[in-house]
Amino acid sequence: MEIPAINLKAIVLVHWLFTIWGSMAWLPSSFAWGNFSVLAVGVWAIAQRDSIDAVLMFLMGMVVTILTDIIHFGIYYPINDFATESRRDVFRFSAGMAILSLLLKPVSCFFVYQMYRERGGDYNVNFGFPSVSRNREAYQSIDQQDESTSPANPFNQAQDAKQPGRTY
Repeated sequence: MEIPAINLKAIVLVHWLFTIWGSMAWLPSSFAWGNFSVLAVGVWAIAQRDSIDAVLMFLMGMVVTILTDIIHFGIYYPINDFATESRRDVFRFSAGMAILSLLLKPVSCFFVYQMYRERGGDYNVNFGFPSVSRNREAYQSIDQQDESTSPANPFNQAQDAKQPGRTY
């Protein structure tokens, strides 16, 4: 099954929109600064299509913001601070968009990692035990001798040619 190609512009746009909506009511400015900084690196990755570093930095930033978003939600999620109905609705919308952004980030990280691999990145992530491949087609066997050399004549020198004697 082939992975669908998702545009990097769409990922940055969706997370930008969710970050704006998520920081409307209750999250501190550090939430907005952290997410918008990573999205700025995403704009850099869009601008430089050949840059492997830009995509890798965007990917690592997305992973870090997953952790910081969880910390922000854990610390700043209020229990019942919004008594009025209109503020409660804004809080619910803002919290919902911030949580939706957090839920979409691992999926976005997967697609950004695929883009990193397409651009030539070779950072392999292995979640299992190391395995040894048995593909030996590229190796030449030492059991087979080449016809041009023989054990008696390893340097492929002509037998008829007389070597001048060395003088010391």
